[in-house]
Amino acid sequence: MRPVRQPLDIDIPAPLKQALLALEAAGGTCRIVGGSVRDALLGIQPKDFDVEVYGLDLDAIANTLSKLGRTDLVGKAFAVVKLWTQGDEYDFAIPRRESKSGTGHRGFVIEADAHLSEVEALKRRDFTINALLYDHAKGEVIDYFGGLQDLDTRTLRHVSPAFKEDPLRVLRAMQFAGRFQMVLHDETAAMCHDIGHEFWTLAKERIWIEWQKWAGRSTSLSHGMRALEKSGWIRYFPQLNALLNLPQDPEWHPEGNAWTHTLCCLDALQSQTDWLSLPESERGVLAFGTLCHDLGKARCTRWAEKRGAMHWISPGHDAQSIWLAEQFFNAMRAPHEIRDKVMGLVGNHHFLNTVPECGHSDASLRRLAKRLTPASTYELVYVMVADHRGRPPLLSEAQDQRIAEFRRRIQELDLESHAPKPILLGRHLIERGMKPSPDFKSILDRAYEAQLDGAFSDSPTALKWLDENWISLSS
Repeated sequence: MRPVRQPLDIDIPAPLKQALLALEAAGGTCRIVGGSVRDALLGIQPKDFDVEVYGLDLDAIANTLSKLGRTDLVGKAFAVVKLWTQGDEYDFAIPRRESKSGTGHRGFVIEADAHLSEVEALKRRDFTINALLYDHAKGEVIDYFGGLQDLDTRTLRHVSPAFKEDPLRVLRAMQFAGRFQMVLHDETAAMCHDIGHEFWTLAKERIWIEWQKWAGRSTSLSHGMRALEKSGWIRYFPQLNALLNLPQDPEWHPEGNAWTHTLCCLDALQSQTDWLSLPESERGVLAFGTLCHDLGKARCTRWAEKRGAMHWISPGHDAQSIWLAEQFFNAMRAPHEIRDKVMGLVGNHHFLNTVPECGHSDASLRRLAKRLTPASTYELVYVMVADHRGRPPLLSEAQDQRIAEFRRRIQELDLESHAPKPILLGRHLIERGMKPSPDFKSILDRAYEAQLDGAFSDSPTALKWLDENWISLSS
């Protein structure tokens, strides 16, 4: 098979360049492979460089690299030598064959072969965009499987039938589709359907890693979800699967069903806010908050009378979304910090839908900030904007104004990043002559509730309130 060759200039770090030249001087042929080549073609600065070395055995590679830095055969079972030099880490692998020996992501027998052809070595890779080689000496990309064209057309396509041997690749398709705005190839989608039964062999922690990459690294969240749907694997996430074809009333949701609305909201989060410019850790929470905000509609949607006419309605779905989001995250052992934040965001995303004529009081905004903890009102704004803007072509100027006013108020009350911190503390009670006891919690809880209501706002007024209410509090 003759490959396509295309010029490309990758800025290779000096320590890696030195290692490549040393290995080639020892008789090897080096090819940079995988994500770093893909990223360079997409205009993304490569971070992790993986190298395949042809013509040298593992010991020869290790001996050559040991002169340049610290080496370790930690990946000996996978025919990999690690090199640490000048503060960086690089992997050098011998080409290898893999054969299925069991179920799941790790059920493989690996056979290293330093004299394997490039084509045979690449057949074990997942997608054509990750099966591109780079010849550093000639400054060329080497493409055997159409990865260059697939990058141009944003098509996510498997390399070979070996794709079916690793079920984790289906979820990798989800996050790659989101990160690079790609569409899953029909034949690859059919393979994903065929290996659906192996979903249950995957470790929950590995499932979470792929979801985390989708949420934090995507440039188009909806592309990832469309790939998940097309693969058929959305059925293994029942909280999302239940939104497919779930009706919404066209008067309020002209865009279509609940899943379509969710996809539109994900697009709005990306296009109508500064979400893409946020740190990866912050983007993930907001992506999941938007994804999960309407999960409760699957429990609440019904055809009923509203305003004198029949409509599809979903009263109380925000509250139902809380425990469904909890189920979604618990099923893949997501970190509590992310799970608890998302539960707060989805449970309160309709806060502005019921605004008193006089507007929300300071106390109600303080209590909202408390309910949201560990999430923040600042994060809630993103979900509110995504929800509102995810109903094309419907746009409410009144809702835009309510969100803008909400932003102004939480800034004014210093509630953007956290709920008010308690002013009255245990030491204040001790100063009043009380001895530490279980009664402290009850008194301090009552004091905090009074603080949220606006009874006091600083230490002097808090102590005055404590003195005025001392008898009732200590009795």
